[in-house]
Amino acid sequence: MLSVVTDDGSTRSGSLIDEIVREGARRMPVAALESEVNQYIAELAAESDEHGRRLVVRNGRHRTRTVVTGAGPVEVTAPRVNDRLVDEVTGERKRFSSKILAPWCRKSPKISEVLPLLYLHGLSSGDFVPALEQFLGSSAGLSPATVTRLTQQWQADHTAFMDRDLAEVDCVYVWADGIHLNVRLEEAKACVLVLIGVRADGSKELVALKDGYRESGESWADLMRDCARRGMRAPVLAVGDGALGFWKALAEVFPETREQRCWGHKTANVLDAMPKSAQPGAKKTVQDIYNAEDKQHAQAAITTFAQLYRVKFPKAVKKITDDQDQLLAFFDFPAEHWIHLRTTNPIESTFATVRLRTKVTRGAGSRAAALAMVFKLVESAQQRWRAVNAPHLVALVRAGARFERGQLVERPELSAA
Repeated sequence: MLSVVTDDGSTRSGSLIDEIVREGARRMPVAALESEVNQYIAELAAESDEHGRRLVVRNGRHRTRTVVTGAGPVEVTAPRVNDRLVDEVTGERKRFSSKILAPWCRKSPKISEVLPLLYLHGLSSGDFVPALEQFLGSSAGLSPATVTRLTQQWQADHTAFMDRDLAEVDCVYVWADGIHLNVRLEEAKACVLVLIGVRADGSKELVALKDGYRESGESWADLMRDCARRGMRAPVLAVGDGALGFWKALAEVFPETREQRCWGHKTANVLDAMPKSAQPGAKKTVQDIYNAEDKQHAQAAITTFAQLYRVKFPKAVKKITDDQDQLLAFFDFPAEHWIHLRTTNPIESTFATVRLRTKVTRGAGSRAAALAMVFKLVESAQQRWRAVNAPHLVALVRAGARFERGQLVERPELSAA
């Protein structure tokens, strides 16, 4: 029954509109459960025993229970069914089970989905009750223990993810990076090793996520060997920063994969070797290199950079000239893909959210829980990743097509035809 409305248009439990919504939420489940039971009994009305008595009949009601829903807590009294049917195959007695309200259900699936999302995106588990109690009208099912149980499931999900078969995951491009987070990974210098790939259809996908030590060669090699063991095919191009550990592991496990250094990391390294007064001009000169219209113009821009800064800042110039081939590798691929291939931004942008979450938690409690939380954050972010530009060209790259100045070069036999 609706509450009396006061002069200001509110009720004892809140605003009038909220009260109407809650009242509707109380009535509708009851009607739906009644309809479900009536239909079930009607479909089996012809089933009877040797004495002619029906095997499926109503049998009163279950005890009233409170279910937390998006409209607040709802008291539900579900009808009970006396179901005496026996399964002919197993010989076991059948039991009616509502598809609307499971016997164990104390909160709607949507509430169960909201809690981990709030936790992952910055709300501490201890804040659930004060934050949501007023909104939902009850604190039932909002305890920190709820998230504790969820993290156990996340750990199982991460384990299954890292054990899955990669034979069907054909990543043409991969980005690799080691991310240092404020989480408990047992070792002070531990980090999270991440591989994100681009499949032949142009979509991006998380390939692997594992903790490692200092981005060492052995940590990366262990991850790469595990991916190869599970059927991962060698990527055509790998993008990463200057960490020697990854490139050493890549050469060992996938020697045919080409290397592309991240221009974002490289620019930062170059500027760190210069005084602040010289950095603005040097940054623009570096940008002229990776924003060039083709490889030839990029090479000319490197020559210009060397001429301008070699005398005063030889270490800064050497950082680019020593890695020139690896820095300009992306020019040999479709022009539409250049913006994706010259940096590890797909990883950096994704982990901005992860860093926000780990600052809130002040440590995830254990290594397994930390990795599980990071995995779930990335998995959630993956749903918003967009495909690379001109996704149809990715399959051509895998097929070995040749590109000059970013454009597809037809094979000689096709041109002759």
